[in-house]
Amino acid sequence: MPISLESVRACLDGAVPGVIATCSADGTPNVAYLSQVHYVDPQHVALSFQFFNETRANILANPRATVQVIDPDSGIHYRLLLRYLRTETEGPLFESMKARLAGIASHTGMSKVFRLRGSDVYRVQSIEQAPGHGLPRPPIRRARLGDLRRCLERLSRRPDLAGLLDELMLALREELEIDHAMLLLLNETGDRLYTVASQGYPQSGIGSEILLGEGVVGVAGEQQTPIRIAHMAEEYLYSRAMRRQMLESASAADLELEIPLPGLPQSNSQLAVPLVRRQALVGVLYVESAQDMRFSYEDEDALVCVAQHLALAIQPGEVAAEPTETDNGTSGRRRPVGGERIAVRHYACNDSIFIGEDYLIKGVAGAILWKLVRDYRDAGRTEFSNRELRVDPAIPLPEISSNLEARLILLQRRLVERCPFLGIERIGRGRFRLRVDHPIELIDVSEGAVPRGPAG
Repeated sequence: MPISLESVRACLDGAVPGVIATCSADGTPNVAYLSQVHYVDPQHVALSFQFFNETRANILANPRATVQVIDPDSGIHYRLLLRYLRTETEGPLFESMKARLAGIASHTGMSKVFRLRGSDVYRVQSIEQAPGHGLPRPPIRRARLGDLRRCLERLSRRPDLAGLLDELMLALREELEIDHAMLLLLNETGDRLYTVASQGYPQSGIGSEILLGEGVVGVAGEQQTPIRIAHMAEEYLYSRAMRRQMLESASAADLELEIPLPGLPQSNSQLAVPLVRRQALVGVLYVESAQDMRFSYEDEDALVCVAQHLALAIQPGEVAAEPTETDNGTSGRRRPVGGERIAVRHYACNDSIFIGEDYLIKGVAGAILWKLVRDYRDAGRTEFSNRELRVDPAIPLPEISSNLEARLILLQRRLVERCPFLGIERIGRGRFRLRVDHPIELIDVSEGAVPRGPAG
């Protein structure tokens, strides 16, 4: 029976380096090691082009090659007969291979040598097994298809966004055995991602951000392609990439306003999967592990399916959360509270909010909280609706693809973590209540002032 590329896909992950054999135009052979063999689809693979060496010259003169890969479990060798088609120097395939190559390079101390110049795409013409016997295979891992089915069934039962996010984290741990994960959504301006849910970290990092194109998370989002790295890649670590970018482009005062980012100190396996709906980025699902080669291609395929489900569920869920009746905003009145008066400062330049001297939140979530506490102070209101927030000109929401519901969830969870005397409580479809347990003093700082305070 012909051997399919799918059946030897585990050999392509680079646990054991592959070997490529080529010939020059006059028939002189050449053999070299490969950094990675990248699975493209059932008929194609891509090889990394790093140097203009003899292999590269041979391929351009004679577009045929034989690649030998080794099963990391059994030690069985397979030979792939390939034909060169083209070289890609940008786009999702190139960026995915670049990220994976960085993992290999940093793991072997070759970061300054392993620089991807292009992704050479080949058609797989045939696959054959080399003579010899392999080792007994280890026990087969639990089938991912059943795990995926149970995971999606659990997500489908949660119609509201907050419940969906909570169920996602539980399902990842209980069904897919993933202990460290975070979900990030695209912000209103479309230039960065912000964390709305996480699990497995000492600090949740709710509200932390990363620019598109930074780290494995930002690259996966920018290129809308999954990226799986089997070894630690320093330049693609989520938190370090964001911190480096901030140090290069911003002042120390700006760093004080950054919520600490979650992440393992030694992330040896990383997998970032974009949420894409109608060719538009919604967010990124990111998982990691301290274990080398923790995530297989089966894990990648399963999380791609989960991400597709989330991309379809998250945006419509925000529309479904809208109230069906008109609300005049008159219900719910302030109750007397006692205790120490606490200052709530608002900086108009970026809608950042400080509780006393401590930074809480900024951006859309900050603008929402400032509206709520102002209405609480001026009119005694405690109950609000999603509808009125959407039409409030002081809250910078885009007219299309608003993610108000996600920002409310982010604000709600950030208050639970950092400000227990303030809270947001759901009281019905598209309605919520502001809870205030201490007297508050609102201080609105002028547009030109620069917010400063301890890291949040």
